[in-house]
Amino acid sequence: MDGRNKTVDVRELSSVTVRFAGDSGDGIQLVGSQFANATAVAGNDLSTLPDYPAEIRAPAGSLAGVSGFQISFGDDSVMTPGNKPNVLVVLNPAALAVNLANLDKGSVIIANSDAFAQAALDKAGYKTNPLEDGSLDNYRVIAVPATALTENALRDSGLQKPQVLKCKNFYMLGIMFWMYGLPLGPTKERINAKFGKIPGLAEANVRALEAGYDYAETTELFDARFQTRKSAVAPGKYRNLTGNEAAAYALITAAKLLKKKLFYGSYPITPASEILHTLSKHRANDVVVFQAEDEIAAMCATVGAAFAGELAATGTSGPGLSLKIEAIGLGVITELPMVIVNVQRGGPSTGLPTKTEQSDLLQAVFGRHGESPLAVLAASSPADCFTTTLEAARLAVKYMTPVIVLSNSYLSNGSEPFRIPKLSELPKFDLPPLPAPEVFKPYQRDPVTLARPWAWPGLKGYEHRIGGLEKAEGTGAISYDPENHQKMTDIRAAKIAGIAREIPPTRLNGPEAGELLVLGWGSTYGAITEAMGEARKAGLTVSSAHIRNLWPLPPDLGAILKRFRRVLVPEENTGQLRLLLRSEYLAEPIGLNKVQGQPLNSDEILAKIREVLGK
Repeated sequence: MDGRNKTVDVRELSSVTVRFAGDSGDGIQLVGSQFANATAVAGNDLSTLPDYPAEIRAPAGSLAGVSGFQISFGDDSVMTPGNKPNVLVVLNPAALAVNLANLDKGSVIIANSDAFAQAALDKAGYKTNPLEDGSLDNYRVIAVPATALTENALRDSGLQKPQVLKCKNFYMLGIMFWMYGLPLGPTKERINAKFGKIPGLAEANVRALEAGYDYAETTELFDARFQTRKSAVAPGKYRNLTGNEAAAYALITAAKLLKKKLFYGSYPITPASEILHTLSKHRANDVVVFQAEDEIAAMCATVGAAFAGELAATGTSGPGLSLKIEAIGLGVITELPMVIVNVQRGGPSTGLPTKTEQSDLLQAVFGRHGESPLAVLAASSPADCFTTTLEAARLAVKYMTPVIVLSNSYLSNGSEPFRIPKLSELPKFDLPPLPAPEVFKPYQRDPVTLARPWAWPGLKGYEHRIGGLEKAEGTGAISYDPENHQKMTDIRAAKIAGIAREIPPTRLNGPEAGELLVLGWGSTYGAITEAMGEARKAGLTVSSAHIRNLWPLPPDLGAILKRFRRVLVPEENTGQLRLLLRSEYLAEPIGLNKVQGQPLNSDEILAKIREVLGK
């Protein structure tokens, strides 16, 4: 019987979660991103979670060396990368050992059975082969001899055996493409683009992809294939972007709207480096990328670029933000506009450099010497990294201040479809006109925003000096006068507090008042939203709100908190927003705190909602 002619059941799903896992040298991130791009082309909404090993070059086949890529895709109900995979694709025993505990019974495991040799089993802590000893009887296990099948498919490719074996990830990807009815064409194009300089390798990966697809189609291992419901999307042009890419494009967009050059000064640090990489691809007359020798130099150069009159930005992660602190204070006292993107990761110190946290909030709000107020915003999704970074740039130039944007590893490496906005949909960047040269003073104030003029070197009549010593109000001359220092401190604080006038009303999801409010910030948005949907299905009465502006806080937030008997704050830290709420509003929120290097999921939040409500 020809397998191509057999009838296969096609089942429709609203969404599905798939996790690819293998050794860090197995190309897991590559095939995961290709799978994500294919689902986007197919019209699905999606959310991804790349999960990198914390160790660089961990021993092959070890538990520490396991790399993962999780994706949830389907209709517009997809808000997160999913709580638990419906399908786990593993390329070695260690990948199975690391991920098995996160699988529900009945889930599908697709394994490269050729990798389950005794030496690899020993490294993963298995005494016997789990694919054969019955320990996986509660799961649907599909064993695929992917190594041998890849070698067979590429036996006449002319490649060396190590090169052939590296193609097995695309063989497994082909199986998954068949399983979910995804088109091969766009992925073939991307393979050819990525490996274009090595045509033989590009051809081999394409052949492996096709061979895996054909294997799934002609064997009887699979009794069904699946079709996910498409997402209802607004008309427009879309790209699948990571949070870091979105932040980079937001900076370019802001510079274009300001009709200025973009200067990005940075030192490579995980997981913020992709912003630097993305901007370096767009280096031109209007985009200047400076890779500094260290974080201190990067921040000082950013201050200098702002003084020179260009849109200045930098990016880093927690340890790098610590090193930038003194120069950020220089940006505060000189009152220069700049955007600082902090992609948070697990700490302290080097901590978990490839894992996610929300633990830099208090550092961003208060982590400077002296009274150094500035604005702090937090993005809520990979696509929102664009909107939030763009807003940060607008506030920076309007109020003449550094602005910190908080992202994290989950958002920066994760991706989702992003609709490219039209020019008419972008915010207005209004630069107030400079005063006449004869009346110009470096620290004279706009009566509404309290911002000082943005004059830069080379403008005739606007020559002035700035620096780290305290300034006399108006003239900007060095001043040690105690009363002047008090006045300037108060003005700088009032200027940042005034940003609250521009914060839109806080949107409530659910009743305006009641028993419980779930209040979130940053990357918990998707999990909270999914949990709220499940809570409503269960008949629970609960409301939620999510805030972008962390400093200053929304002006209506205090009144909203008072309308609810209890407030639950889910955070990937030990309770930093709760601490702010206590200090600002004398509130006593309930915390749901997770510090495990993994994002909070909707099941965890829903369970806490039930606990708080006694349900």
